[in-house]
Amino acid sequence: MAEQTAASPAAADPYALTPDDVREAPTTFRGRVRHLGPGLVLSAAVVGSGELIVTTSLGARAGFVLLWLVIISAAVKVWVQMELARWTILTGKTALRGYGQVGPKIGRVGWINWLWIGMDFTKMLQRGGIIGGTAAACSILWPITGEALGFPSLLVWTVLITAALVLLLRSGRYSVVERTAVASVVVFTVATVSLALGLPLTSFGYGAADLGAGLSFLIPAGTVGIAVSMFGLTGVGADEMTTYTYWCLEKGYARWTGPDDGTEQRARRAEGWLKVMRLDVLVSWAVCTVCTLSFYVIGAAVLHPQGLVPSGNDMITTLSRIYTDVLGPWAEYLFLFGAIAVLGSTAIGSSASVPRLWTNTLGLLGVIDWHDVRARQRTVRLLTTLFPPLWAVLFLFAQEPVLMVQIGGIGSGVFLLAVVIAVWHLRSTEVDRRFRASPWPTAALVLSSAAITVLGVYTVLEVFGIGFGG
Repeated sequence: MAEQTAASPAAADPYALTPDDVREAPTTFRGRVRHLGPGLVLSAAVVGSGELIVTTSLGARAGFVLLWLVIISAAVKVWVQMELARWTILTGKTALRGYGQVGPKIGRVGWINWLWIGMDFTKMLQRGGIIGGTAAACSILWPITGEALGFPSLLVWTVLITAALVLLLRSGRYSVVERTAVASVVVFTVATVSLALGLPLTSFGYGAADLGAGLSFLIPAGTVGIAVSMFGLTGVGADEMTTYTYWCLEKGYARWTGPDDGTEQRARRAEGWLKVMRLDVLVSWAVCTVCTLSFYVIGAAVLHPQGLVPSGNDMITTLSRIYTDVLGPWAEYLFLFGAIAVLGSTAIGSSASVPRLWTNTLGLLGVIDWHDVRARQRTVRLLTTLFPPLWAVLFLFAQEPVLMVQIGGIGSGVFLLAVVIAVWHLRSTEVDRRFRASPWPTAALVLSSAAITVLGVYTVLEVFGIGFGG
C-alpha cells in the first residue's frame, strides 16, 4: 500500500488539516484495502521483539499452559488502540498531545507525558536488545572476525546494522517505512505459521490435549515475571498504540477527513475513513495474533520438552534449535534469515517512530516548534541519527537481549494503565456522540480497559515487590 499524497502544497505536512486536502473515503472493501498501511507498519514493529523473543521464551519455559494468556494479550488491547486512533482521525492530534490534555499537568505537559518519558528510557534497553539480536543472527550467519558470538564480530555487526538503520530512515519518509513493513510482514508470517502448522507431522508434534491444557487459565510458578512482560510486549503495547496515531496521520486518514467544520459532509467523510482505520487495525490484529500463537506453540512444542530457554547472546543459537531440531542442520540458515527479517523490521519500526515521538515531546515542552515543518523534520532527522547508536551502545554494554526486551515489556505494561485513562478522558471530552454510539465497540472497550487495568495493577505491584506468589 503505497503512500498517497495530495496535490496541494499543504499536503507536505501530514500533521496539518486543511480543507484543500480532503478526500472522499472508499466505499468498497477493495477500496479500503488499497488504503491500508499503518497497521502493517505496526505489525512489523510488534512481531519482532515480543513474539520472537519473549513469547517463544515463555513457551519454552512454561509449555502450553500459558497459551490462554497469549490469546488474551493479543485480543484485549486492540480496542484501546482503535479508540485512540479514532480520536486522532477526528481531531488531527497526536497521542502525546492528547496525553498532555489529561490533568494534572506538571509544567508544560501532563503527568502521562512524563510517564511516557520514563517508560521510553526502559524501552531503550529493549531496542538495544533488538539491535543486539539482529547482530547476533548476522554474526552467526557470517562471523566477520573471530567467533560468531565473540565481542569483535558482534561489535562489527552492531555498527553495520546501526549505520544501515540511520541511512535507510534518515529521509524521514513514511513511504519507506511502509514498504519495508509490508515486505517483512509477508515473509515472517508465512514462515512462522507454516512451521507451527507443520510441527504435528514431526517428532515435536502437539495435539488437542496440549492445546486444551493451554486454555486452563493457570500461571505456573516461576513464570510470573515473563508472563507480565509478555502481556506488555505481545499484541499492541502502549507505545505501539501511541505510535499508531502518528502513522495514521502520516498515511493521511486525518488529513483526508479534514478539519471539523460541523457539516454533514465532513461527518460522513469521517465515518468513511474510520471504517478504513478499523479494517487496518483488524488486519494488524490478525497478523499479530497468528504470529504470536505460532511463536508460542513453537517454543512450547520444540524448546520446552528439551529444557531449552533462550538467554543471553546464546538466544539466537537456542532459538535456531526450533528449526534445526525439526528440519535438520541446514535449516539454521533458514531461521537466521527469518530472524534477521523479524528483528530487523522491529528495529526499523522503532528507529522510525521514536524520533517522531521525541520530536513531538520536545515541541510540547517548548524546545522546538512542532508546527514548523522544517524544524520538525530537522529534529526527526537528528534524532534518527542519534538514537540507534545509543541503543546499540546499551546492547554492547549489557549483552543480554532477552532481559533487555523483558525490561522494556514491563515498562510498556505499566504505561498501558495511563493510556487507558487518557483514552477514556479524550473519548468523553472530544469525540462526538455520533462516533461513539455503537454499543458493541463500547462494550469491547470496557472489557479491554478492565483487563488492562487488572494486569497493569498486578505489574505495578510486582515491580515494587508486592507479589502474590509465583
